[in-house]
Amino acid sequence: MDLAASKGCNAVEPDNVDGYTNGSGFPLTSATQLDYNRFLADAAHARNLSVALKNDLDQVKDLVNSFDFAIVEECFNYNECSLAAPFVSAGKAVLEVEYGGQSTADKICPKANAANFDALVKNLDLDAFRIACR
Repeated sequence: MDLAASKGCNAVEPDNVDGYTNGSGFPLTSATQLDYNRFLADAAHARNLSVALKNDLDQVKDLVNSFDFAIVEECFNYNECSLAAPFVSAGKAVLEVEYGGQSTADKICPKANAANFDALVKNLDLDAFRIACR
């Protein structure tokens, strides 16, 4: 985060902040994950950086006040987008990406726009291809 701040970045996006839901080999609980995620948000804010919550949808209700925006992947594919709604209700952005092509965009863009998400459709290999829903 210090490097991001020194380079003039506006925000950071810590990834894999849902380790308690995976077989990490560590005795992580939802409570320790909440503590760690709040630590990350506080550390970013102490450096005048905005911070995104990425993919920890099960803890959104507990973390929405600590984070500035959310980044979610494939929430339409997994039918879990409603879990990110507290960010929109709090006036905060939800950046969402689905992987596929035009048929995926035709399917998810109306839903993303109705949910007030900023959504993109990308190729899974993250090349330059993109379809913006807005």
